[in-house]
Amino acid sequence: MQKVVNLIDGLNDGLGRGVSYFNHLLVWLICIDVLMRYFFSASQIWIMELEIYFYAFLFLLGSGFAFRHDRHVRVDVFYARMSPRGKAIVDLLGGILFLLPWSLIVMWVSWDYAVMSFKIGEGSSQPGGLPAIWILKFCIFFGFLFLFLQGISSVLKAVLFLSHKTDSYPGDADFLSSEQH
Repeated sequence: MQKVVNLIDGLNDGLGRGVSYFNHLLVWLICIDVLMRYFFSASQIWIMELEIYFYAFLFLLGSGFAFRHDRHVRVDVFYARMSPRGKAIVDLLGGILFLLPWSLIVMWVSWDYAVMSFKIGEGSSQPGGLPAIWILKFCIFFGFLFLFLQGISSVLKAVLFLSHKTDSYPGDADFLSSEQH
């Protein structure tokens, strides 16, 4: 199980680092867009749409990375005060009952959505827009695929901890401080 965890974590770490470069590109693109609008009174539809694409790449393809490093949205009112064992139980049940099934549902629905868009060659409805909207639609599928995989890793980490195969849990302060080195 630990090998599967390491493989998934490594995959999402690599993808997260790669996708993070879109953040820099997005900042530059927005600066160019703003400069063009305010100094030249000109705007290009394809630039605005490319901003949406870059944001989608960051948000969707980086979701597994964010989940892996506990940087996702969570209400920590109770979870933060739990013991490592309590956190492992919550993560195990939450992963099995919510994260994994919903990720599968979104992947199932978004696959057909993206394939249909690809088959018809769907492009922007705006003149001068980008020609391949299907790329964004496939990002939905792949974003949830990587989130699903990270969910499997999270469930396996909880199982390993609860079965006493590891001494620390990702929610434990000792684990987090040792992982940051």
